[in-house]
Amino acid sequence: MAKSSPRATYSSASRIREEVGLELALHLPLMEFGDEGQSLTRLTQAVDAARDCGFAAVSANDHFLFRTAWLDGPTALAAVIERSGDMQLATTVSLVALRGPVPLAKTLTALDVLSDGRVIAGVGPGSSERDYDAVGVPWEERWQRFDEAAASLRGLLQGDSPLTPAPRRSGGIPLWIGSWGSKAGLRRVARLGDGWLASAYNTTPEVFSAAKQSLSEELHARGKDPEQFPNALVTMWSWITEDAGDADRALREVLAPLLKRDPDALRDQLCVGPAEKCAELLSRYAEAGCERVHLWPLGDEPRQIELAATAVLPAVEA
Repeated sequence: MAKSSPRATYSSASRIREEVGLELALHLPLMEFGDEGQSLTRLTQAVDAARDCGFAAVSANDHFLFRTAWLDGPTALAAVIERSGDMQLATTVSLVALRGPVPLAKTLTALDVLSDGRVIAGVGPGSSERDYDAVGVPWEERWQRFDEAAASLRGLLQGDSPLTPAPRRSGGIPLWIGSWGSKAGLRRVARLGDGWLASAYNTTPEVFSAAKQSLSEELHARGKDPEQFPNALVTMWSWITEDAGDADRALREVLAPLLKRDPDALRDQLCVGPAEKCAELLSRYAEAGCERVHLWPLGDEPRQIELAATAVLPAVEA
């Protein structure tokens, strides 16, 4: 494949964003999938590639304990501010019930000030009991604690706080709520959020479409305009390859053990496989009303980002 210039690739991404309504974002490489190591160089190389390819945002999520070593998300975002261009910086998601609304507000506000107002605060209750055990919080209390902490964080991020400095962005830092799409979760998104984060490996385009419709109804009931309520699909594990054996290896040897999921069930949900197959999946999400997809490459980040921008995104249709 001929290598595209950064300017041409960026122009292509902008055109597709306008025509299809879908844009790509990068999840930072917070863990290893082989022997890549964890380093500032790896982070900056990934961000440089995403910036040059016209990606809309970079993101990081939260785990204190995981099945493998996990780099702290907000710290990783801070480390790449200078290389991130005009991309947004998002947490997808941060564990506000465990970090605490005041410490998290200080962290996110610092990121917003240092990035000149480019932060999106994505929060959720988390999906791992081990994170709760790590800080001594009962797992069964997660929903009540999350509701209370998220409501408090919302006020802190909008300037209703003695914390200084204030967020750089006018109106404060937008708060997006993570939900896999349950009725209760979507009510929470409509009540507390300025945007919705869905989980790629816990949904499908059809389920996403139905959840988006349900969310629209909840927003209407609260006097909010669904057309002005953004969304994104996060943790879209990706490995773009024309080699069927290589794709199967990524599913069976890397992702399935990591996620404790059936590799065959994951096969149709993720951007793993040929560029044409990945473009078809993203086209279905674009048709379902998804506005942004955060890709998480399974290693070799610069090359995978380039493939996503040059071989996948141009083939996406709404």
